[in-house]
Amino acid sequence: MSANRRDFIKFVVAGAVTAGCPIDLSLVAAQTNDVQKNHVADVDGEDNRICHQVRDGKVFTRPPASARHDVVIVGGGVSGLAAAYRLRHRDFLLLEKEPHWGGNAYEMEYEGSIYATGSAFLAKDEHAYPFAKEIGLEPLPVNSSDASIIRGELILDTWGDGLDKLPYPAPVRESFKKFRKEMLTIDVKKRGKELFDKPFSDFLKGHAAELKQWWDNFGPSNWGATSDETAAGLAIESLQEMVEESRTDDRYTWPGGLGAITKKLSDILQATHKDRMQTGATTVAVVSEKEEVQVTYILGGELRTVAAKAVIMATPKFITRRIVDGLPDKQSDAMHQIRYIPYPVVNLIFDKPVFNHGYDTWCPGNTFTDVVVADWVIQKQAGYQQKLNIISCYTPMKEADRGYLLNEIGARKIAANVLADFQKLMPGLNVDPVEVHIYRRGHPLYMSTPGLYTQVQPLVRQRLDRVFFANTDSEGPESTTNAGILAAQRAVKEVEARLAGRPMPKEKAVAG
Repeated sequence: MSANRRDFIKFVVAGAVTAGCPIDLSLVAAQTNDVQKNHVADVDGEDNRICHQVRDGKVFTRPPASARHDVVIVGGGVSGLAAAYRLRHRDFLLLEKEPHWGGNAYEMEYEGSIYATGSAFLAKDEHAYPFAKEIGLEPLPVNSSDASIIRGELILDTWGDGLDKLPYPAPVRESFKKFRKEMLTIDVKKRGKELFDKPFSDFLKGHAAELKQWWDNFGPSNWGATSDETAAGLAIESLQEMVEESRTDDRYTWPGGLGAITKKLSDILQATHKDRMQTGATTVAVVSEKEEVQVTYILGGELRTVAAKAVIMATPKFITRRIVDGLPDKQSDAMHQIRYIPYPVVNLIFDKPVFNHGYDTWCPGNTFTDVVVADWVIQKQAGYQQKLNIISCYTPMKEADRGYLLNEIGARKIAANVLADFQKLMPGLNVDPVEVHIYRRGHPLYMSTPGLYTQVQPLVRQRLDRVFFANTDSEGPESTTNAGILAAQRAVKEVEARLAGRPMPKEKAVAG
């Protein structure tokens, strides 16, 4: 598409990129080192000085506690919301630094059409499926095995019948089929620890380079890592599931992806507990005292402190380790080992049908990894007419490229490259959208590297007396909505046991 054509398309850049800083600088009006001296620090909204101070261990002066609660939950993503939902009978306070609930999975709407900003689907055998039903959501079947677009050709059911139709020379197709056969013979449950401690690339050796390219496209979108840095057990399990899906697809979702779950949770909670939920609240310190935990946060430029009998940290560990005081060295080091990739989602909004060939389609060799059709699960409902064709392009990036998301010019360029690549995928796709929306996120997805699930995560989620740890990066082996919900429910059980003076629930052993 020419530059002139692109100039007429509206690009919308949304989403905060903290680049690892837990402080939203726009909320910081003043910070004091000494309350008596009332020394006010100058703050520039574009300056990372305070962020770097927090990163390096600077301690903010904590005002006296102005309120007391049973439980304070830090983080309003799916894990924090699920924890609050399970603690409705308690006096809880839920703190979220963003202006919206849902974290990295919340739904958006454009002229009545709902689309996702992350987290596409769940499986029927995941706990998230009955949980969705419990909160009043009926999961809708995907019923579409994953396709791929390779060399301009749409290959339906990639890992099923599609292997015979790959637009590669016969030896390459045979390599794909040989690899599938090898992976299907592996018992991941039996060999769990071994397989989750070695890289997936070990199993790709001796196979066609095109096979590695496909997985180096698939991995970053799902678990943040290419085959060289992926825990083998996770990738092998995923392939086995895809082969099974070619026969019976047990995935479910909604037009807003799994943002529908966070939207429903926030609606339920706000209906009865709105006074216990605070957005725009950036937590800067969590300090354990003898009989309580003090939580200090910034709201409207003011530092506030509340006290709680227990705290659930439903935040990514790169933030958690910087604001929770008194973490054991081993636990802090384990949290520091978790790596996160930048991961924008680009939504192409068309005012006519452009691409409706399948729910999730993989596109190796492009700036994005796969495209999801937003309204796929309601297209076949009686009386439904597609007003807008919204295509969500998942665009995981390398860790070193995070800086490109920090300003609007860089983010817009990423979105423009995604649009250009999409329009070249197949004949007939060179159509201009009415708008392009990019949701930029600096650290939404942790990398499922070898040893993370078996060695690191059991350490990071160990409770600290009255402080408990949730969030998707607590549970593993993959960053999912399901893991976030499970982490929340584990943390809630631990909190209830602590408050009741009962023995703590035992930690489950890692498979293998």
